[in-house]
Amino acid sequence: MNVSFYIAKRYFFSKSSNTAINIITWIASIGVIAGALSLFVVLSAFAGLKEFSLSFTNKFDPDLKVMPSTGKFFEVDSLQNSQLQNNKDIVMYSEVIEERVLLSFKSKNTPAFIKGVDTTFQAISDIKNSVFLGQWLEQNASQVVLGNDLSRKLSAGVRDYSGLLSLYVPKPGKGQILDVKDAFRTGSATVVGIYSINEELDKKFVFTDIGFARRLLQLNENEVSAIEVKVASSADLNSVQKDLKDIFHQQVDVKDRIQLNDSLYKMLNTENLAVYLIFTLVIIIALFNVIGSIIMAVLEKQQNSKTLLNLGLTKTEIQRIFFYQGGLMSVAGGIVGLTLGILLVISQLHLEWIMITPSLAYPVKLEFVNILIVFVTISGLGFLASYISSKSVKRSLH
Repeated sequence: MNVSFYIAKRYFFSKSSNTAINIITWIASIGVIAGALSLFVVLSAFAGLKEFSLSFTNKFDPDLKVMPSTGKFFEVDSLQNSQLQNNKDIVMYSEVIEERVLLSFKSKNTPAFIKGVDTTFQAISDIKNSVFLGQWLEQNASQVVLGNDLSRKLSAGVRDYSGLLSLYVPKPGKGQILDVKDAFRTGSATVVGIYSINEELDKKFVFTDIGFARRLLQLNENEVSAIEVKVASSADLNSVQKDLKDIFHQQVDVKDRIQLNDSLYKMLNTENLAVYLIFTLVIIIALFNVIGSIIMAVLEKQQNSKTLLNLGLTKTEIQRIFFYQGGLMSVAGGIVGLTLGILLVISQLHLEWIMITPSLAYPVKLEFVNILIVFVTISGLGFLASYISSKSVKRSLH
């Protein structure tokens, strides 16, 4: 590449004598800055909302959950218990019983799921800290902890001794039912606490001691519907999943937190992709200003380009000058927009100047991957726009 190319490049990057070109260039730069800023802020806000949504499942769901591949219940013998306890990758595990029930309290009825848990469940799940009224369960007691939504539907308060909560569980079997009472097993319990996690869980689960649940469902002492496992932070989940399947002779399904909330994760990932594509389209529209400014510069510098052509520069080298000019405009605008976006996100994290409720700030999350995505998107589309517009040089020099 000869010396005249560098001289020409410096010349073309110098201030234009045409005020209209300067204005168009500034408008194009502001458009790139605004596009980078908006894309980064939206991705950071969505990352915050995603983390906020998943925090509820992280509070309730275990690292791994062992469930029967067929039927509702499976048996855990002493050897399997020993293998679970001796596995170095398993920090703790809890036996769980889940079944659909009908709750009845003072002539008000609502369906729900009973979840019988043992004493180790509190260490695996953060459910105990979600009890905002009353207390958690006592061992081997006929007690329940209701979700906030279930409590409102039943108008059931904590330790309301004017009436006990009735639980009805369908009896398994075949044949015609002549009496409705014969179709259900019935149990009574005292409401000792009310928890609140989110709307979906608050209206779904009623917690009770696993012993009470076994008596209600008439199950054996070694029968469970699931085993919830807390895995060591250094352990490989896939390896632990394989170990658990081997312990139960491949007769169970072992799911991690993502698989347990498969629909939620798919929805969030789809929304994230949709948001990215929508704002990328906005950036593409903004980059039309870059194309316009480069084409205007090509036309305005047409006579100078012919002079440089006569001095020995090739058409490709002259085209490269305009290509670099547009690319520099895109990269510089992207960096400025990203800087402003990072400052905006940091200010929201520390100052909380946008609130959803008086006590809850709009969640945002500063992630390096979002910075990389925005920079690559702006740079890639910017250089593409510059290449398209700089091709007009060859046509203008015919």
